[in-house]
Amino acid sequence: MQIVDSHCHINFDPLNADTAGLMERAAENRVSHMLCVAVTLEDLDQVLALAHDHDHVFASVGVHPCTTEGEDPGVERLLDLARDERVVAIGETGLDYFHHADRPDWQRERFARHIVAAKSCGKPLIIHTRDAADDTMRMLRDEGARDAGGVMHCFAEDWEVARQALDIGFYISFSGIVTFRSAETLRDVARRVPLDRMLVETDSPYLAPVPKRGKINEPSYVRYTAECIAELRGESLETIAATTTENFFRLFRDAA
Repeated sequence: MQIVDSHCHINFDPLNADTAGLMERAAENRVSHMLCVAVTLEDLDQVLALAHDHDHVFASVGVHPCTTEGEDPGVERLLDLARDERVVAIGETGLDYFHHADRPDWQRERFARHIVAAKSCGKPLIIHTRDAADDTMRMLRDEGARDAGGVMHCFAEDWEVARQALDIGFYISFSGIVTFRSAETLRDVARRVPLDRMLVETDSPYLAPVPKRGKINEPSYVRYTAECIAELRGESLETIAATTTENFFRLFRDAA
């Protein structure tokens, strides 16, 4: 059995203080690959270094919608950075009205640039959305994001939003939130998403799953999320692990 952590931030504190130990624990839990996702261009060198130093780690290029300082790249800049052989995706990008409800315009403009870049370079999008599902889905449709493909990362919305994402060819990625007993709406989505359109992730160092809730999350914990989904769906862990791994390499074609 092997499993992929499709979204982590192992360059963040405190995970970056013990990369060797993190990798060892991941291997012990059959985590075969991981995607280290960029949130700023200022930390991109760290992300790329991890991907170049470890054959089982991949990278993305993008600026998170909550990032208000640092370089705000245009399409050509994103395309230039995405040429690195270890970069398999554009993002993390999207809309976040929880943190920046008063400043939607610049978020939407930045999001549109990322979509254009993804379509131009043929790499899928990694989408963050919080309190902005309607605008996020509208932009994905209107900007033709179907042509790039992508994933709704750390999905925390209801079935209607999931259905809209699936309708444009996107994948749904579940984090440790799905293990929380209070997240019944999300757990219902996990039961209903087609198995061939599902990914699992940690979003580490955040959102550690039960039974590690409250601790610093890390890629080795993705197994707990997969186990929870297997239980919710009446499937084996081996089935969830094998299928989400296959889905990862189908979506992130440059990782294959």
